[in-house]
Amino acid sequence: MPKASKSKRRSDNSAPYNASAPHTKPSSTNSGSSGGGGFNLIAPNTSLGQHFLKNPAVVTGIVAKASIKPTDVVLEIGPGTGNMTLPLLKAAKSVIAIEFDSRMVREVLKRVEQTPELGHKLQIIQGDAMKTPFPFFDVCVANIPYQISSALVFKLLAHRPMFRCAVIMFQEEFALRLTARPGESLYCRLSVNCQLLAKVDQLMKVG
Repeated sequence: MPKASKSKRRSDNSAPYNASAPHTKPSSTNSGSSGGGGFNLIAPNTSLGQHFLKNPAVVTGIVAKASIKPTDVVLEIGPGTGNMTLPLLKAAKSVIAIEFDSRMVREVLKRVEQTPELGHKLQIIQGDAMKTPFPFFDVCVANIPYQISSALVFKLLAHRPMFRCAVIMFQEEFALRLTARPGESLYCRLSVNCQLLAKVDQLMKVG
């Protein structure tokens, strides 16, 4: 995948949080999670298309496929409850997470507080990823609402300066459209544009 553009601007709807800085945590009686593994008590908001990665093996596989270096800045889109955020923080120089749902922002901050040595490496921007200017990053890792798949791909393709790679979880049919070849039934404008500007591979299946 191509890389994202460097932008120091943030939209008015975006609010940055630094996990190492003091912050006020609103009380909540309907959420919680364990500090490790993939156990979540928060229910995904299906109206937003949320779905959580709960399988630690899948999380480990995605992070490994991203080949993150200790000097990398990682952009995570849709961190959810932080199941993938923690291993990304351990591997990267820093992680910038964009999350729309304020419940998830609080949950990620709460989990990172349990590992203080990682807190200074995390910044969370609360906002719509499609409306928020992306900062500079080296690698993008995302488990996204599937309805923004096409729009996100085109936003990443247009992003400058170029990033090194993006590992994104898509529905299988959409992934097959990205990798389709001329003459195949799924070959379309998305296939053409994506393959023109990036090297596209299907890395793993999540069943």
